[in-house]
Amino acid sequence: MVAHNQVAADNAISTASEPRRRPESSSSSSSPAAPARPRPSPAAPVPALAPGDTHFRTFRSHAEYRRITRASALLDACGFYWGPLSVHGAHERLRTEPVGTFLVRDSRQRNCFFALSVKMASGPTSIRVHFQAGRFHLDGSRESFDCLFELLEHYVAAPRRMLGAPLRQRRVRPLQELCRQRIVATVGRENLARIPLNPVLRDYLSSFPFQI
Repeated sequence: MVAHNQVAADNAISTASEPRRRPESSSSSSSPAAPARPRPSPAAPVPALAPGDTHFRTFRSHAEYRRITRASALLDACGFYWGPLSVHGAHERLRTEPVGTFLVRDSRQRNCFFALSVKMASGPTSIRVHFQAGRFHLDGSRESFDCLFELLEHYVAAPRRMLGAPLRQRRVRPLQELCRQRIVATVGRENLARIPLNPVLRDYLSSFPFQI
C-alpha cells in the first residue's frame, strides 16, 4: 500500500537460494541450425541490488529494524500518514488548512525514512525526520526521541506550538479512536496497564498510546 511497507523487504538481510534452471530442449531437425538469437533466460538469477539502488539504507542493527517497523505500524494506525505523497502534493493539501496542520509522508531523500509537512504562517513547508543512533529528530534540531510519535507529541505540546492538528485522510474519525485518545490523555500511556480492563480493550489502548 505504501512505500514504508517495503522497508523490511528493502533492508532486511536475507539469503536467497540459487534459482533452478530449466533443462533446454534439443532440436531433432537435420537442417543446419540457425544462429541462436540472444534472449533472456527465465531461470537466470536476479542480481542483487547495490546499496545505492534502494531508497532506504541498510539497517545497522536489529534494534534499528525493530524501531522503524514499530514506527511504520503506528503510522498505519494514525490516519495522518500519507505514504509516498510528493512534496508538491503534500503542500497542495496543506495550502488551505489552518496554520499548524501537519502530515507525515515518506521522504524521497536518501538515508531518510520520513518527512513532516506542516502549514506554517508563511505557507506549507517540509522537514526531514532523521533516524540516527536509534533516535528520531527533525532536520536542524538537537532534540531526539526514541519514538517518532513522541517527537510529534513534543512539538504539538511545545509552547511555540509548531504543530497543531494532523491532516487525516479520513476527516471523520471512528468513535473508538476518539475514546482511546481521551483515555490516553486522561490517565497517561504509562498508566494504561493499571486500568482494570479485559485484555482485548487493554491491547487496543496500547496499540496506539498517543494523544495525537
